[in-house]
Amino acid sequence: MLESLIGFAVLLGLILVRVPIAFAMAAVGGIGFALMRGWQPAWAMTGQIAFDSALSYSLSVIPLFIFMGNVLAGSGVAHGLFAAADRLFGRTRGGLAMASVFSCGGFSAVCGSSLATAATMSKVAMPSMRKFGYDDRLATGSIAAGGTLGILIPPSVILIIYGLLTETNIAKLFIAGVVPGILGVILYLVAVKVAVWIKPDLAPDVVSEREPMTRADVVGVFCVLGLFLFIMIGIYGGFFTPTEAAGMGAGASVLIAIGLRTMTWRDFLTATFDSVRATAMIFAVVIGAELFSNFVNFAGLPDALAMLVLDLEMPVWAVILVIMIIYMILGCVLESLSMVLLTVPVFYPLMYELPFANELLQDPEMALIWFAIVVVVVTEISLITPPVGMNVFVLKSVLKDVSLGTIFKGVLPFWYADIVRLTLLITVPWLSLWLVAAM
Repeated sequence: MLESLIGFAVLLGLILVRVPIAFAMAAVGGIGFALMRGWQPAWAMTGQIAFDSALSYSLSVIPLFIFMGNVLAGSGVAHGLFAAADRLFGRTRGGLAMASVFSCGGFSAVCGSSLATAATMSKVAMPSMRKFGYDDRLATGSIAAGGTLGILIPPSVILIIYGLLTETNIAKLFIAGVVPGILGVILYLVAVKVAVWIKPDLAPDVVSEREPMTRADVVGVFCVLGLFLFIMIGIYGGFFTPTEAAGMGAGASVLIAIGLRTMTWRDFLTATFDSVRATAMIFAVVIGAELFSNFVNFAGLPDALAMLVLDLEMPVWAVILVIMIIYMILGCVLESLSMVLLTVPVFYPLMYELPFANELLQDPEMALIWFAIVVVVVTEISLITPPVGMNVFVLKSVLKDVSLGTIFKGVLPFWYADIVRLTLLITVPWLSLWLVAAM
């Protein structure tokens, strides 16, 4: 266990000096394993992990869903979603901010990436909110927070990776994310209403003018809804696996872009290259995390941690609270994917050891599914938590005239809403699991 703790300390030190997380995890994992087992086994392990990850059929779902999201983003369907949401909420104070949250939830249902959702919706929603006099704090906060829904509402890249790490059924993870995702949208809408009630100057009174909606926008909204239903019905109707669903969704997104005629060849090439870059980054992090995970497991940290918890006879909820605090702290210095890959191999074995799995859920698999949703929600919180807050930095890169301080102030009401949601999901696990149980 001591070797694992030293490894974590070295890893955090490398991260703080800005060594890329993928290289840092690979270096610490590979060298740590070599010092314990020898250099020849370490080199063999490194080569095998890189080979298996690059050729993994299960991991092929990641680039396909990323490509699907990028193509849809480039085809302009986000504007249609925002215009449609404006017609639902636009006749109330803060309506455009609520429309931003709602359209972020809709776009994330076919995107799967928080960063892509935030970047896309910032280009669509921000001009309208500025046009009608919305305060930059509320405008940017609603987009940054709404973008976090992209890693929970299926298809979710984070849930796919969690499923591969823990060998949990990905279809069950997807369906478990639906209710918490809807709950997140509702609480964000409430956060907007509370914010404009406390500070009316954040948003103008009712805006009479509506966001214009073209025929292509209407078609795009129905295409997004149809694609989401196509993927979900295909998976849960037994017509294809999640990996096949990713391929079908990617192909369908290209057909949608062709049908809408709103995407140029330059846009398509940009979406393709962005997908390649994102996939390369994710696979590099996955390979590094696998190496680090092998080192940690060989050093015995998960088993030692489970024994420590059992020996101390800590209450189940105290253990969960400690894990959540650790995630909140790590979220201040790590981005979401790295945090999940780094911590899940250490913590998920506890779900088998804690009485929680047997006493409350009566099923260790249900405990793993519940833990996945809780981890993703904590990860969502980290996306808008300083000093990292990846979604905040994405908005800053798009909106160069808005300060980081303004965006962080804007996400504060939504951060409180996320804490409420996390508390509900921890204390009422069946919010995440009743759809899974009903399958």
